[in-house]
Amino acid sequence: MTASAVFPSRLRSAAWLLLPAIFLAGCSPKPAAEDPVRAVKFVTVGASEFDAQPEFSAEVRARVESRLGFRVGGKITRRQAELGQHVQAGQVLAQLDPQDYRLAAEAARAQQAAALTNRDLAAADLKRYTELRSQNFISGAELERRETTWKAAQAQLEQAQAQLASQGNQANYTTLVADVAGIVTAIEAEPGQVVQAGTPVVRIAQDGARDVVFAVPEDRATLIKTGSPVTVRGWSGGNELQGQVREVAASADAVTRTYSVKVAIDAATAPPLGATVYARPQALAHSSAPVMKLPTSALRQEGKGTSVWVLDKSTMTVRSQPVQVATADGNEAVIAGGISPGMMVVAAGVHVLSPGQKVTIYQSKEAAAAAANAGAKESVQPVTAVAATNKEIAAGAAK
Repeated sequence: MTASAVFPSRLRSAAWLLLPAIFLAGCSPKPAAEDPVRAVKFVTVGASEFDAQPEFSAEVRARVESRLGFRVGGKITRRQAELGQHVQAGQVLAQLDPQDYRLAAEAARAQQAAALTNRDLAAADLKRYTELRSQNFISGAELERRETTWKAAQAQLEQAQAQLASQGNQANYTTLVADVAGIVTAIEAEPGQVVQAGTPVVRIAQDGARDVVFAVPEDRATLIKTGSPVTVRGWSGGNELQGQVREVAASADAVTRTYSVKVAIDAATAPPLGATVYARPQALAHSSAPVMKLPTSALRQEGKGTSVWVLDKSTMTVRSQPVQVATADGNEAVIAGGISPGMMVVAAGVHVLSPGQKVTIYQSKEAAAAAANAGAKESVQPVTAVAATNKEIAAGAAK
């Protein structure tokens, strides 16, 4: 065998030996990519005042609000009152069909006339029999019967008169009038509707005193006493009003299980009826103490507890720190423990971080541009000084 034949066979053997190594190199895992350095927003933990005075949403109402209805039943033929209209005492609000009541009044008037005639006839008989008795033409028993007849006729006349007055009132009740001045806040019946006696037709909020009404839970209802001060502010701003608790419900609402509280305010400065306001009872205010608060976006759920990301300034990495949340104050959480003032806590984007991840402090475009401009100004000043010095040297050399 020649050397040229042996050499290719050796190459083939070496190739077969290298193939497993090539395959193993291709199947080996690639090195894991490092986590990117993320720019995150931080807040520095500090002590701040906790607003311990609760505020309740309330509504402005009239102290007296009446639902007016007809005192008799019938069909509504006309309604003069309109929603939001201010009415005066004695003003007509609605009208029923009065025809049946007018006929009943005429019948009562006819009965009165008949009773009057019977009474007059009995009176004439009594007078005549009284004269006969004085002449001993009749017995005393007969005179007593005539007196009894006259008394019965007189009673029938009085009954007929009372019925006529009652029927007259019934006819007058077909006109619904306002008994006080106020504002129409609701219309509960329309023309053409047949209503029973007492069915509400118009609701009127009487002029005068105004109340702010709100509901409180059971654990706080016992703390609010009649006469305690309450601060009231409008939903859309404006000056604050001072009021006093006028009434606290004796029982809870059947649906909400809360207790209604009514606060008396000055009618001259009161917001419009139905306006939404906020009430702060002074009885529920507590002494304000410095507490640590974090935005709710900084909290994250870790297992069964709550934690935050805390910055390690020496390595610029974040670590998980369990915290205890006491309560909420608006959009912030009051922290009872786990952090201390001076710590830097991640305020947003907590779901994209991992323990030990490197981060940088996020700066807005405006802040970054301002920092760049400040750096540029500082770098220009030395160059200007050097240029001025070179000019002075050149001028001295020319001299």
